[in-house]
Amino acid sequence: MDLLALVRDIPDWPKPGIVFKDITPLLRNPAGLAMAVELMANPFRGKGVEVVVGTESRGFIFGVAVAQALSAGFVPIRKPKKLPYKTVGIDYALEYGTDRLEVHTDAVTKGQRVLMVDDLLATGGTMKASCQLIAGLGAKLMGISVLIELAFLNGKAQLTPFADVHAVLKV
Repeated sequence: MDLLALVRDIPDWPKPGIVFKDITPLLRNPAGLAMAVELMANPFRGKGVEVVVGTESRGFIFGVAVAQALSAGFVPIRKPKKLPYKTVGIDYALEYGTDRLEVHTDAVTKGQRVLMVDDLLATGGTMKASCQLIAGLGAKLMGISVLIELAFLNGKAQLTPFADVHAVLKV
């Protein structure tokens, strides 16, 4: 199955010059979704992953599915003021400003083996901030798994201090 054929390009969204990778056609295709999840999870089978972490919001979609495939738990990283318990957060730079991510202070434990998951790796800023949050709680990052890597943006370079990146699709 050609998974890339299930990803729709939306030019000039959310702003001119951006080509948005719309994964909703892949999500509605049962075989495509199942294959994507398996290809994201397979490199990490037998590696002792205890928790999968996904960042709001599309990271939740694949994160929960990959966690289930690996018989692991799931932890969400959210935008500010979305989590009900005590949180720790990180501010990070975007191409057009700054943003903040937060996670519960007890989301992972020291030494816990964690896989970071998201739908897309672009410049790497959001994933880097997510990795910093989880590493800051003492977890051991086992890897980063994404459905799509925009290789021309070289976001992977920001993540080498944390873990190797596995991308199902590279465009």
